Amino acid sequence: MKGKAGLFRPTTLAEALELLATLPDAKLIAGGASLVAMMNARIVEPAALVDLARIGELTGIVQSPTGEIAIGVMTRHCEIANAAAFTGTLSVIADAAKQIANATVRNMGTIGGAIAHADPGLDFPPAIIAAQATVEIASSTGSGRIPAREFFVDWYTTRLDPREIIVAVHLPKPKPGAGIYLKHARVAGDFAIVSIALSSARDGETHVAVGGCGPTPLSSLEVDTILSSSHGEAAVAQAGELLVALSDPIDDVRGSADYRRKLIPRMLHRALFEASARGDA
Repeated sequence: MKGKAGLFRPTTLAEALELLATLPDAKLIAGGASLVAMMNARIVEPAALVDLARIGELTGIVQSPTGEIAIGVMTRHCEIANAAAFTGTLSVIADAAKQIANATVRNMGTIGGAIAHADPGLDFPPAIIAAQATVEIASSTGSGRIPAREFFVDWYTTRLDPREIIVAVHLPKPKPGAGIYLKHARVAGDFAIVSIALSSARDGETHVAVGGCGPTPLSSLEVDTILSSSHGEAAVAQAGELLVALSDPIDDVRGSADYRRKLIPRMLHRALFEASARGDA
């Protein structure tokens, strides 16, 4: 189970949870795309690493007989981008995966690492909220699920306790319709300046989340209700105004807070147009 000093490689979830219970200062490492970069920059210097790569039960995409889909926490971005299971309203998941960084990162990074890192500019957090996902978390005392919209709580902060492990992301059965992930970045593969994740079913049910405009992805039950009733100009304008009011963007090298606020309603309108143009929504 143990490799070189400070590095542990469990082969089961139970072993990993036992290690976290006994090593309170340990960090989990999944694909390493985020954590290794932070370690190289000396932003974090964990006393020990628990590598999840050898735990087979945490990998894969499984669709139940009733149509729900579970994505194991160690499933890589490239697998999600190419999976046939993400159709209709769940196309937003594959759409987001395809726009993550570059091929090297997509071949290395995992969905668990991406959502646990909780960077506001990452692609999966708004996508799983728009898809109405739940996040399954396990500890040595049991397991449970948290709605994705409640999982992210602040800058780089989630509901995850240091002694807990994300096991899987659970998605409802896809509905006929469209899923869109629209990302505005300086160059392809960069962090989002603003992103819009949209799930729009043929029966009208619509869910939206916005990335890059606050400490957590923006989402609103009121916005979802408005857009589930109508995609007309007045409804889209009202939804855009509400999302702007909810936003709390920062000024950085990618764009000003004011620029981000202006982008939100424009990108929402474009995402809905693209969903309609696909002929599924």
